[in-house]
Amino acid sequence: MSDLHVRHAENRTIADALTPAHPDDWLIVAGDVDERIEGVVGTLAALRERFDAVLWTPGNHELWTRAKNARAEEVEQLAGVARYDELVRRCREIGVHTPEDAYPVWDGPGGPAVVAPLFVPYDYSFLPAGTSTSAEGLAVAYAAGVVCTDEHLMHPDPYPTREAWSVARVAATTARLDGIDDALPTVLVNHWPLVREPCDVLHHPEFALWCGTTATADWHRRYRALAVVHGHLHIPRTVTVDGVPFVEVSLGYPREWRRHSERIGGHFPDLLPRTVLG
Repeated sequence: MSDLHVRHAENRTIADALTPAHPDDWLIVAGDVDERIEGVVGTLAALRERFDAVLWTPGNHELWTRAKNARAEEVEQLAGVARYDELVRRCREIGVHTPEDAYPVWDGPGGPAVVAPLFVPYDYSFLPAGTSTSAEGLAVAYAAGVVCTDEHLMHPDPYPTREAWSVARVAATTARLDGIDDALPTVLVNHWPLVREPCDVLHHPEFALWCGTTATADWHRRYRALAVVHGHLHIPRTVTVDGVPFVEVSLGYPREWRRHSERIGGHFPDLLPRTVLG
């Protein structure tokens, strides 16, 4: 699952009620747990007590830095790479797998498969129609009034831009994935979609700029993916690309999951978490 956004009381109740169907179940948490480091770590620690393993990768909300004043807790003022590194350090303390750890191998039903939590953000290459550069795309998005909050709160320090940070993450992650045993398939996990197709149904198509990078468009084939897991869009569904299911596992905000519930005629949170291999 992803996009728990536990700062909403109803979402926190859902997170607190999550339990494994089987004692050996692993739980993938594909980003956007909370905006505060303490909230992220506390939620993951509670989940780790219930599931055999928890694998986490950051979303944009974990990397937001809202507090930059003398009254704020020092840890919440961390930004960019320093903030990510602190989240990784804290996750390791509670036994949660991160994108910086050795990729574990799932040997249960549907396996064996390497489960690879990734941290690959966007580089503004999911361009709006009629544009050919990120600068043109961003100009169109700003003119349409579609601007992701990341532009104000997701700082790329020490990289000069979010795009540069993404390029560095693509390079580092490619090197890691290239080292996986060729005999094993994978389950790739990233907060942002690894292909453009899940973004095709966005109500505001310009928002795709903040949803991924074309640099990962062939990773599902290149790394033998049985499935790709992502969040971010708050449109829970499965899109098949080249025969590979791209499973969005987001909960989203209460107003959103209530709408999903009405559409399927049931209580949407009852469907969480989703089974990827089993």
